[in-house]
Amino acid sequence: MIWEALGAVLIGFAIALSATHWLPDRFPARALTLATGPVAALLGALLTRSILGPGHPVEVMIAACAVGAALLSVVARPPHRRLRRPAAALKGHRTA
Repeated sequence: MIWEALGAVLIGFAIALSATHWLPDRFPARALTLATGPVAALLGALLTRSILGPGHPVEVMIAACAVGAALLSVVARPPHRRLRRPAAALKGHRTA
């Protein structure tokens, strides 16, 4: 079990590190991202192990990766192009 937990933490850290490297504008709080990844992956691994029981290390690591990525997506900011325009830009806009 200790190896699964350590593997899940390493997977979560790798996911968080790659997220901050590839999308630095979407993950501006680097410390929060690097803390969320391993904790989320560990949570996913422990939850999966408690459901499946011992003897399923591959499934536990897959679940750790999936939960780590899913919870990191909660921390991500939306892209800048999807943000709404400010009200000052809509001042000259007429409605039909």
